Amino acid sequence: MAEDESQRPWGRYEILSESDSHKVKTIWVVPGKRLSYQRHEKRAEHWFIIQGDARITLNGDIFEMGAGDSIDIEVGDLHRIENIGSEDVIFVEVQTGTYFGEDDIERIEDDFGR
Repeated sequence: MAEDESQRPWGRYEILSESDSHKVKTIWVVPGKRLSYQRHEKRAEHWFIIQGDARITLNGDIFEMGAGDSIDIEVGDLHRIENIGSEDVIFVEVQTGTYFGEDDIERIEDDFGR
């Protein structure tokens, strides 16, 4: 595994680009798993789905999305992505804002007790 790649209970991510103004990741979510329902104080995110069938929750609203779909998540929005298909969901996440650390995650609900 590369230094800029990180395993998680739901899959993994790889950092593609990082600067003071943005961070770009490719994220893989394995079938049947979902990220925590969370929000950020210092960054917005744009998700672009590359592969798979995803269920996205944004501030309580649920959307089903697939390859070619995208969604914008503003600072403070509650959000989650879940893999509802049989292959990995792969998406690119573009973060913009003032801080991109993993400690800017407020988890509201988490399947893995984090």
